[in-house]
Amino acid sequence: MEALNASFVPSPHIPATPAKVLRKSQFLHFQFCSKPSSFVQSYDRNKSSSKILTTLSSSVSTETSDPTEPALETDSQQETIDWYAQWYPVMPVCDLDKRVPHAKKVMGLDLVVWWDRNENEWKVFDDTCPHRLAPLSEGRIDQWGRLQCVYHGWCFNGSGDCKFIPQAPPDGPPVHTFKKACVAAYPTTVQNDIVWFWPNSSPEYKDILSSKKPPYIAELDDPSYIKTMGNREFPFGYEILIENLVDPAHVPYAHFKLLPVKLDREGGAPIDITINKLDKEGFHASRFGGITNFMAPCVYKSAFSLPPKNGNEPQRRGLLLFFCVPVGPGKSRLIYTFPRNFGVWMDRIMPRWVFHLWQNRILDSDLYLLHLEERKIMEVGPTNWQKACFVPTKSDAQVVAFRRWLKTYSGGQVNWGGKFSGVLPPTPPKEQLMDRYRSHVVNCSSCSLAYKSLNALEVALQVISFGSIGAVAATKQNAMSAAARTSLVLMAILCFAASRWLAHFIYKNFHFHDYNHALL
Repeated sequence: MEALNASFVPSPHIPATPAKVLRKSQFLHFQFCSKPSSFVQSYDRNKSSSKILTTLSSSVSTETSDPTEPALETDSQQETIDWYAQWYPVMPVCDLDKRVPHAKKVMGLDLVVWWDRNENEWKVFDDTCPHRLAPLSEGRIDQWGRLQCVYHGWCFNGSGDCKFIPQAPPDGPPVHTFKKACVAAYPTTVQNDIVWFWPNSSPEYKDILSSKKPPYIAELDDPSYIKTMGNREFPFGYEILIENLVDPAHVPYAHFKLLPVKLDREGGAPIDITINKLDKEGFHASRFGGITNFMAPCVYKSAFSLPPKNGNEPQRRGLLLFFCVPVGPGKSRLIYTFPRNFGVWMDRIMPRWVFHLWQNRILDSDLYLLHLEERKIMEVGPTNWQKACFVPTKSDAQVVAFRRWLKTYSGGQVNWGGKFSGVLPPTPPKEQLMDRYRSHVVNCSSCSLAYKSLNALEVALQVISFGSIGAVAATKQNAMSAAARTSLVLMAILCFAASRWLAHFIYKNFHFHDYNHALL
């Protein structure tokens, strides 16, 4: 999955430097590539003088530590992370419609996200009406800008206070002012064009934003950077999602033939990854001279820079950004973007949904195996990951670092606060498991519009096709020339064929596309 937003990979003939590979495309892929041998040698010669602690993803299949594995720098307290005292990304603003409330789930909490036009702010509430527990996300925003429950019409303002109960007599007690009539409102903010929320509605956290803020990515607010965003729901958990994102070695194999340069899945090479620091806040790593950073619990950032093409241009810089959202056991959400200050023209002329078509192919190509992998890990127990998995090479350094962080500060898994029994949802049929429509299209404003437009075009082509045939059949023999009849029949055939091709295109790109890696 690290190949997301990357449109190139190294060819079987390894280039002399990573920069030559990088210049092949608009997207960052330096961290996915096999490291050139010349780079490895020069790096190894200088490695001894570095203050960096190198993490070898050494054998951890036994309980004893491998003597070749150096200790990581960790904080001495080793306190556990409080999963409900963190900022979490919910959705990109570009994929939220201000006219309607949206149902989302984060950390096992059912949420409703809606636009309060009275305060000009996005709000995140508990998705439960206090009256009869109906989902507020199925409601509407009324003419006064209040969130209205669709079941009985109760209305709430941006603070969660009930402002109107239609069933309450106007001359009776003001029952709408009672505390039990209020909805839990979570601290919410918009940063880097993403809605974030704090999963605790206790009054003590009302002003949490003044003391603790979400991780800030300056490049996302830099007008010289382009930053097209996407989001995707996955049928596997947060732990598997991040483990996959920080793993570069799987790209030539799991995403074979899905990237626009030739891959050799039989000719992998060592990837030298260095872990600089690991503590409660996450970890830092370096590779190819670029820096990667896991900012616990949600953000994975990989930065790089390229020399300018000529002396008059500024240095080319970019980031690969993943915002990883724990939804529930066996479920996660990914918000991704690739801010960069070069190659911006392509994003400006091409619709966002076109990028998403290809990006979803990348995401889907290892989705099924990750879903099954998670179940195998749950069988042995997530706390036994380092005993069950054999990770002897440095290409797994970031995976090992994440699992070590998770074990040190959270007992090896997300702490759901007792909300779940730990049992994963059952595995549905593969076509349902990998359905793009529910996992992406309905949550993406660009793809949703494209889906409706393409379906309308398919219907229009069929109407033209059958209309042309009908016109030929209804017209008398002498009233239309043979050339005109032939033209109408030909147009009918072409329109029908185009509609069938379009139907296949829509299904394959907006619903389901299977992968048989053995036949690729």
